[in-house]
Amino acid sequence: MTVSIALLTQDLRLHDNPVLRAAAEAADEVVPLFVLDPEVDAAGFAPPNRMAFLADCLTDLDAALRPLGGRLLLRRGTAATETARLATEVDAVSVHVAAGVSAFAHRREQALRDALGSRLHVHDGVLTVAVPGAVSPAGKDHYAVFTPYFRTWQQAPRRTVHRAPRALRTPEGLASEPVPAVTPDSPGLPPGGERPGRKLWQGYALERYEELHDDLAADGTSRLSPYLHFGCVSAAELVASAERRGGSGAEAFVRQLAWRDFHHQVLAARPEAAHADYRSKGDHWLPDDAESEAWRRGRTGFPLVDAGMRQLAQEGWMHNRARLVTASFLTKTLYKDWRTGAAHFLRLLVDGDLANNQLNWQWVAGTGTDTRPNRVLNPLAQADRLDPGGAYVRRWVPELADLPGRSVHRPWRLDHPPADYPAPIVEPETISARLRHARGLD
Repeated sequence: MTVSIALLTQDLRLHDNPVLRAAAEAADEVVPLFVLDPEVDAAGFAPPNRMAFLADCLTDLDAALRPLGGRLLLRRGTAATETARLATEVDAVSVHVAAGVSAFAHRREQALRDALGSRLHVHDGVLTVAVPGAVSPAGKDHYAVFTPYFRTWQQAPRRTVHRAPRALRTPEGLASEPVPAVTPDSPGLPPGGERPGRKLWQGYALERYEELHDDLAADGTSRLSPYLHFGCVSAAELVASAERRGGSGAEAFVRQLAWRDFHHQVLAARPEAAHADYRSKGDHWLPDDAESEAWRRGRTGFPLVDAGMRQLAQEGWMHNRARLVTASFLTKTLYKDWRTGAAHFLRLLVDGDLANNQLNWQWVAGTGTDTRPNRVLNPLAQADRLDPGGAYVRRWVPELADLPGRSVHRPWRLDHPPADYPAPIVEPETISARLRHARGLD
């Protein structure tokens, strides 16, 4: 009997998993392996919310493998060391892993190559729809602007989407670590795993996505981002499924998946953008101080900003539009370093993907790919547009729950503002002018 290893990272699924499929085709038996790597924790990628969600994902995947004749093997240690040790145990003919785009993923792949040599097979196009770098302009390694990228992305060839395997046999007698028990920071996390992710997609009203995706109170987004981050669902399968269903909702949804691919191809080409300005504006950011802490706690006195930050604390997730507004407030109104906000988001977000988190933060801060780097998202104007009735704010800021209509967005104007809600930490009238003054653009 020949044996191969499928080293799983952010592809924790059976459906449309090229790594599992290639491993099954390469040998009689397959060991699906996940390594609990302390280097992930040391790099700051394993906060409690994501580890709790990951534990669900691992449990779900193991349960799905059992009826097929397989099981998930967990080992603890560095990915290269533990994979090489297992390869020796089972005399593996090959080891298969998904290609990543971060500097951490590149280091891991190099360590695996050093340990395994020609037995290692790195598979592109597992974590995204298009392979990062495959969609690029002539003479350049990546697109720096989304719209031309999207036009090319739409025409790029797609790989075949595959069904889940019907059988997958794993050798008996291999030692495995238990799934870690983790207490999350946020009490309202969704359940992790492929089955919850697929159920969410199957019940999602895609046809209403274009209509509702900017409506904060309606909560009309798919909420699939955590499942995409851990690979519980396949981005390629979601695009194929959405395009089969068709309509304006599907088109808008697919565009968002293209944005996800766009950020992955930027980070693949510029891995330093995870911590350095993609396009520096020479900013001299103000210190991380009491204003930043008020922002983190959802106590800025700007109801829409506070609602978003409190949703993040409670659910480990935030509506995309609220993410943009809260990020703009921190970087453009308070003029704090985007890395301050990105770190807080990465600590709490279940979907804390390095490419999308860091590069969206840079887009908002004006140091990234936005063609209008001085854009300011005024939280008051955004509240009127995205939450006109105030239901989203009332949901997350109970101190304001009894305020009528749009007054909930400007409680400081009331004759008797709620005593337990803070006054604005900056003058509301100065919001749009602060960044221009800081950058010397007045």
